[in-house]
Amino acid sequence: MAAKKPAKKAAKKVAKKVAKKVAKKAAPKKAAKKKVARKPNAAFMVALKPSALLAAIVGDKPLSRPEVTKKIWAYIKKNGLQDSVNRRNINADAKLGPIFGGKKQVSMFDLTKLVSKQLS
Repeated sequence: MAAKKPAKKAAKKVAKKVAKKVAKKAAPKKAAKKKVARKPNAAFMVALKPSALLAAIVGDKPLSRPEVTKKIWAYIKKNGLQDSVNRRNINADAKLGPIFGGKKQVSMFDLTKLVSKQLS
């Protein structure tokens, strides 16, 4: 009779494990959400006129903020103005110097703040 008790305990453990697996498999699946196309913020899409200093880099036609940022980064990469040691810094050249407020180097995080002053 002593041998039957451990066998019953083992059988109960196995039964519990099987019940957990069945419960996991039988759990109802969450309904898949429909993917909705992301709409850009209307404030970013407003075409703004660049100042004369900024127009030397991006052109004089009105552009949205994302377009201006893309053109500035294209100019920075084309002319190799990203700092080679600290890639977060941008070195100023003759055209970017006045936009940067006379600074020789600015952080890429400050770039949009400085450029937004040049848009109206």
